[in-house]
Amino acid sequence: MPIDINDMHWLNPPPVWEMNHGRLSVRSGDKTDFWQATYYGFHHDDGHFLGQARRGDFTAEITFVGQYRELYDQAGLMVRHDATRWMKCGIEFTDGAKHFSVVVTNGNSDWSAFRLDHDFDAISVRVTRNGDALFIQYRTDKMSEWRMARLAWFDPALEDVSVGPVFCSPQREGFEAEFLDFRLSDPLSRDIH
Repeated sequence: MPIDINDMHWLNPPPVWEMNHGRLSVRSGDKTDFWQATYYGFHHDDGHFLGQARRGDFTAEITFVGQYRELYDQAGLMVRHDATRWMKCGIEFTDGAKHFSVVVTNGNSDWSAFRLDHDFDAISVRVTRNGDALFIQYRTDKMSEWRMARLAWFDPALEDVSVGPVFCSPQREGFEAEFLDFRLSDPLSRDIH
């Protein structure tokens, strides 16, 4: 489904972005990131995020490609309530390879990541919110089935969130990504097996 940005709003707009036939092409600003405190001690809330408001439970899906080159180049999907309560997931470049990465922030950030060893161009991410949980899945353009990445706690009292594409480049400027589609709908299911 083509991206429709009419009901979406930028947090920290990137220096370069354009819509072309329902696809969003972007280039990051210098040393942008989302992270709160843990391990590194810094607080960053200057990554680029294009969000659509959503209340209650939902399923969000996004497909994207990126020119990952430098440490921590990243693109994916964000679910955000405010600067200290959010989740981002997608591809992050670390240790010289693409990793599927999930950061959940409830005051402080945590980070889980695993290396994707097969070659791929595009990756799709699916996040389903049900009550107090975010069920996070992925599949690349070389896979037919969705795979589970994480089941994360997310405060059920935070009913109002924004959901949409996110990207950052903590070590540089000029990271390029393209978001091919985005959809936000009622939750698909509570089934995870």
